[in-house]
Amino acid sequence: MSGHSKWSSIKHKKGAADAKRGKLFSKLSRAIIVAAREGGPDPAGNLALQNAIEKARSYSMPKDNIERAIAKGSGADSEGSGYDTVVYEGYGPEGVAVLVETLTDNRNRTASEVRHLFTKHGGNLGTTGAVAWQFERRGIVFVPADGVDEEELLLVAADAGADDVEQDGSSFVVSSAPETLTAVREAIEAAGMTVDSAELSMVAKTTVAIEDERIARQVMKLVDGLEESDDVQDVYANFDIPEAVLEAVAS
Repeated sequence: MSGHSKWSSIKHKKGAADAKRGKLFSKLSRAIIVAAREGGPDPAGNLALQNAIEKARSYSMPKDNIERAIAKGSGADSEGSGYDTVVYEGYGPEGVAVLVETLTDNRNRTASEVRHLFTKHGGNLGTTGAVAWQFERRGIVFVPADGVDEEELLLVAADAGADDVEQDGSSFVVSSAPETLTAVREAIEAAGMTVDSAELSMVAKTTVAIEDERIARQVMKLVDGLEESDDVQDVYANFDIPEAVLEAVAS
């Protein structure tokens, strides 16, 4: 797994998402609205909506908020009608590949801000296709390792359609094809195991090892700066930073 997944897990445990919950819920709602607008309000027949809802649930977004977002997206005058999905690709320090997914109602504004953030933090914005080939779309479920039997988790996850289970520090990372994400998450919860998060992710095929704390801090400033942008939905990168170094950066 890429170090960015480790970083996301650490931030989740430290409650960083809670501090930004207002902004986070706004982004999650926007994704649900656009998915419902484009593919209809029924998650069973709309994989994008299903995945947007999964991610919202992972961050404890209230059910009422989710249902309101679906209603807005499927309404005649959807407020998501002015948003476009735009993906930006670039490189961070040490040649780290960075993929930025946005939902924007102003492409010029978003492109300018993303380019500025890359430049500010020692990276550069690339052209379409520059780094996307280094990632693949996967369903990712984080399960706290404490008290969980790895063999039991593997059997439960595999029966539900998962491809792999790896231990990554204090968590098990369960990966699957995008279309089986919901089934895998539901099976794990039905077996009495806790799910920290379940969402669609872009997983790096190869990684760039970074052990220097100074460079790691620079890379994470780029990632955090991008994630703070109102238009940015997700940021993926192919760095592999040891958990101890990430913990030091987080503190």
